[in-house]
Amino acid sequence: MHGGNIMETVQVIWGMDAKVLASVIMILTYVALFTETLNRAVVALIGASVMIFAGVLTQAQAFMGIDFNTLALLIGMMSIVGISEKTGLFQYVAIWAAKAVHGNPRGIMIVLAVVTAVFSAFLDNVTTVLLIVPVTFQITKKLGVPTYPFLLVEIFSSNLGGTATLIGDPPNILIGSALNLSFTDFLKELTPIVILCMLVLIVIFDFFYGRRLVTTNLRRQKIMALDEKQSIKDHKLLVKSLSVLFLVILGFIMAEHLHIANGTIAMFGGAVLMFLYTMGDKHVERDHKVEQVFAIVDWTTIFFFAGLFVIVYGLDVTGVLGILGQKFIALTGGSVEKASFIILWASAIVSGAIDNIPFVATMIPMLQSTEAMMGGREAMMPVWWALSLGACFGGNATLIGASANVIVAGMASRNGHPISFLGFMKWSVPIMLTTIIIATAFLYIQYFI
Repeated sequence: MHGGNIMETVQVIWGMDAKVLASVIMILTYVALFTETLNRAVVALIGASVMIFAGVLTQAQAFMGIDFNTLALLIGMMSIVGISEKTGLFQYVAIWAAKAVHGNPRGIMIVLAVVTAVFSAFLDNVTTVLLIVPVTFQITKKLGVPTYPFLLVEIFSSNLGGTATLIGDPPNILIGSALNLSFTDFLKELTPIVILCMLVLIVIFDFFYGRRLVTTNLRRQKIMALDEKQSIKDHKLLVKSLSVLFLVILGFIMAEHLHIANGTIAMFGGAVLMFLYTMGDKHVERDHKVEQVFAIVDWTTIFFFAGLFVIVYGLDVTGVLGILGQKFIALTGGSVEKASFIILWASAIVSGAIDNIPFVATMIPMLQSTEAMMGGREAMMPVWWALSLGACFGGNATLIGASANVIVAGMASRNGHPISFLGFMKWSVPIMLTTIIIATAFLYIQYFI
């Protein structure tokens, strides 16, 4: 009903079809995003505003298009992680892990890969590498071994590990919220693939680098002399943070039985931890601490998501995504199997070249429009898992494929260990292709035999 009114308004004001206008706005926005000429939140908000000014959407419709569950989940988890960072827990785990293998460089590379993957499954990838990489510099310097292989395996592990859970990577948050999938759904379907890919990754790096990572007993003793307990800066806050994080994860697992959205659970957890963090402080100090926590939240990402949701909703309302969905059905011949593998490989390739968030945000409503003609939600689940795997694993393909990659490259450069774009691709493309081949085989065995 709205479509007809929108069409008339747009034709009068702009002299073009609403579908064409919405597509032009989307294309210009995405070009600006991919060229990185402006801040991505600014670009998304301008694109969203133009959708409203042009008459493609009303302001009320624009707000309807925003997935507030996704935003609440992101804000809540960013708050919890931001406070937890202050405890020194993550540095403690990294040093403890290095000592657990008795300072053996080969063993340290493996355990840091595993630690990075596990942290990335429950925190965001960027936070994980920001915490692990500085400890890596410290450890490799003491051991006198090259830092490069450690950084590479940590980049790949962060993107693989983030794929395992609902909260590990933004594409999963988007997919989970749109389809109302639970934390357990992601654990059950994707974690086995991630574990298998991590094992393959570790074997590859151990084969090419492990035997070359040698050091002296004196240097190993320097690692054993590190006191991980000194990393813990606030023991009381550590207990509070771990307690809240555990209860939030438990809440995610129980969410489908409690019928409470994940965003509400994350926001409640964030608010409770802020309360515990500031409890007993004087008024001025309490307010200052809360403002610090809110400053840790990545508001650029939050507003980027909000603007993106509006732009994609404009495409949805005008029927553009419905048309693309019909073309997709024609391409696949209505075959869920063919659709799964097309989505897996296409999303991996695209996500290696551009930011996977706009791609996934656009694909979700398009794929939703095809569900009725492809057997319904249950029948389409392999396609949704393929979208998640392709978008997340594809982030390993290039140095700009994921935010974590860019962050590690920047930190490496500042510490005298530069990672070149082409040098990275010598490793990244084979790793990405290997993991996508594993995902292809896994999906085929799981759903199509």
